[in-house]
Amino acid sequence: MANQTQDLIIDAQGLQTYYGDSHILHGISFSIARGETLSLMGRNGMGKTTLLRSLLGLTPPREGTVKIYGRDMTGAPTHKIVRQGIAFVPEDRGIFPNLTVKENLVMTSRPGPDGRKDWDLKRVLDTFPRLAQRMNHMGNHLSGGEQQMLTVGRALMTNPELLILDEATEGLAPLIRKEIWSVVREIKASGIAAVIVDKDLKALLELADRNIIISKGQIVYEGSSADLAANPEIHTRHLGV
Repeated sequence: MANQTQDLIIDAQGLQTYYGDSHILHGISFSIARGETLSLMGRNGMGKTTLLRSLLGLTPPREGTVKIYGRDMTGAPTHKIVRQGIAFVPEDRGIFPNLTVKENLVMTSRPGPDGRKDWDLKRVLDTFPRLAQRMNHMGNHLSGGEQQMLTVGRALMTNPELLILDEATEGLAPLIRKEIWSVVREIKASGIAAVIVDKDLKALLELADRNIIISKGQIVYEGSSADLAANPEIHTRHLGV
C-alpha cells in the first residue's frame, strides 16, 4: 500500500536528526498511506519517538525531507503539519490540567481537511463512557487511564486522516489497556490511518498492516504482521521478547 506515492499521507526520506551533538536518526526513510495501520517497534532509546517528532516538526531533521500529501513540509511549524489532518497522542499525554474534560475535548473540535465531522463530542463520549461521567472534572483530577482516554478522544475530535499513538497503553491497568485497544480497532475499521508505538507485540501483530523496527536510529526490519509473527528470532534480536 505504502508504495503508491499518490496515496501517501507522509513520505519522509533520509532523515538525520540530532539532539544537540547527539546523532539520533541515521538516514531513516518512512512512509504511511491512507487507511494503513503501521506499528513502530524497538527497544527504549532506539529513536522511535524522535522519528515521530521529526515527522511532526517538533524536532526538525538536519537533513532529509518530510512530505505531507506530496507537499514538502520539512521544517514547517508543527501546527501547520497537523492541520493537514494528523493527530498526535504523545507519550506524556499533554492534557490541560486546568481545563475540564469537556473543555479539553471541545477546544480541539474541528472538521477534517475534507470537511468530515465523523468524530464529535457525542461519539467520543459514547466511545469513552468514563469521560461522560467526568465531564466537569478538571484534567488533573483524572486517573492515568482516564487521562489517556481524554488524550485519544481529544485527538479524534480533530477528525484526522492519520492518528499517531506514542505508547498509548504504557503503564495502564489491564482493563484500561483493553479498552484503548478496542478503540484503536474501531479507528482502524473507520479508515483512519494509524502509526502505533507500543510494547504489546501480540496486539500490534493483530492490528498492523505493516511493521517497522528501529534500532540505534536505523530501520532494521520492515514487513507484514504475518512475516514478523513467523520470525521469532527477530523479536529476540531487536525487541527482547
